[in-house]
Amino acid sequence: MPRPSARSAPTITRAEIVDAAIRVIDRDGPRPSMDDIAREARITKPRLYRRFADKADLYTEIGHRLATSAAAAAGSDLTLVVQPPRAALRRVLTAYAESILAHPNVFRFLGRAQVAQQADGSVLQFDLGRAAAHRFATQAEDIADSLALDTSGIDYLARAVVGVVVAVTDLWLGDTGRPAPERTAEFVEQAGEFVWGLLDGFLRRQGIAADPDTPILAALAAAGRSAG
Repeated sequence: MPRPSARSAPTITRAEIVDAAIRVIDRDGPRPSMDDIAREARITKPRLYRRFADKADLYTEIGHRLATSAAAAAGSDLTLVVQPPRAALRRVLTAYAESILAHPNVFRFLGRAQVAQQADGSVLQFDLGRAAAHRFATQAEDIADSLALDTSGIDYLARAVVGVVVAVTDLWLGDTGRPAPERTAEFVEQAGEFVWGLLDGFLRRQGIAADPDTPILAALAAAGRSAG
């Protein structure tokens, strides 16, 4: 009599494994093991590694999920150029803060993961801010190109902005990961001023004097007309 065929294990997607990883990190803290993640996803570790090449691959996907969530919360419009910068930054950073507070352990996990040393002595190659900086630089270049402005240095500006926000976020979260409401308001105001300082410095190097209480678009359009 022929043996019955073994029932194949249900397929699992990369997104489902990321969901499981985030649940583990939210629940247990920013030091999960791949065994814990596989167990939460109800798969074996070898099956996990069939979906992700290595830890860095999984960490990158978790980082992308967090960045996408924060970007969606802040909105995908051109808030920063069509509204006064100070008000626009307050809106974007408030939405960002709410997104981080939903998963503070995930933010800490990603911050630690990018400098983690592996058992074999190698350093895990993972960059928390790379995707966010690339997105920021791409949007800024599109705006500058439309107004015939020099885009050189935008990649440096993008890295500086993301670096400041990531560093200040870690300070704001503190040891508890759940700062008091007044600390969140302080974070939004302080981070907004630091980011505006970087943006203002970049614009001034282009000969553009912008006002934090006047839409940048007006200053950029005026500069574009002058250049023409």
